[in-house]
Amino acid sequence: MRETPSWDPRGYGRYADERARPFGDLLAQVGAEDPRLVVDLGCGHGPMTMLLAQRWPRARVVGVDASESMLAAAQELDPDGRVEWLLADLRDWDPVSLGEAPDVVITSSTLQWVPEHLNLIEPWVQSLAPGGWFAMQVPGNFDAPSHALMRATAQTHRRGGELTAALDVPAVGEPATYLRMLARVGCRVDAWETTYLHVLDPEGQEENPVLTWVSATGLRPVLELLEEGEERDAFVQPYAAALAEAYPRTPDGVLFPFRRVFAVARCVGGSV
Repeated sequence: MRETPSWDPRGYGRYADERARPFGDLLAQVGAEDPRLVVDLGCGHGPMTMLLAQRWPRARVVGVDASESMLAAAQELDPDGRVEWLLADLRDWDPVSLGEAPDVVITSSTLQWVPEHLNLIEPWVQSLAPGGWFAMQVPGNFDAPSHALMRATAQTHRRGGELTAALDVPAVGEPATYLRMLARVGCRVDAWETTYLHVLDPEGQEENPVLTWVSATGLRPVLELLEEGEERDAFVQPYAAALAEAYPRTPDGVLFPFRRVFAVARCVGGSV
């Protein structure tokens, strides 16, 4: 089974505003008014989970993640212990462990790392309290140059077989895929896609801002496999050059289109 890569909270925090925007757009479509229990699956280093605690100050809020380093960073953001931070692999996590049915389950930019996540969503939704909400967002950009060039560069490296296997990220669905699946289990569903046009590094302070972005996310499996120095440089240098050509600097900055897929469902009555 392919392992989820480890994460660097500081690296992931770069371009934090751009990374946070899809979460905000997802959360805006969740109409829960006074939930008792809110769960963030794949909470990462915590800032978005803290937003859930701010929106619903009377709710019990639980953040679940498989990365110890991310949860350690999250706890630093939460000195008052407002959120319950739980270390767990989502493939093994059981909603029953919460001790009560959640009213809101949200997961953002996580399920693309979880093999066969389509099989996990149904039991998560079935665990919701009556009238509960499920909201999800995943990247839909795996055919974009940032990722296609990553795979192409991996094939030319002397460890190409290992790198190609490491970049074999579990497939994500189209909006219609999630809509049909959630409707089948009795939910009213709103599913859509958005392509954000991020303007990276308008001040011109970075040599290759797209490389900076992916180094904290999609490139992590490669960076973990390759030793620093000649072995890693043999991948990063040609990849960086290809990225600079695919995403040239403009007078406004480096334009980085990023497609994302969303679905929000309210189950057992109500409407989205």
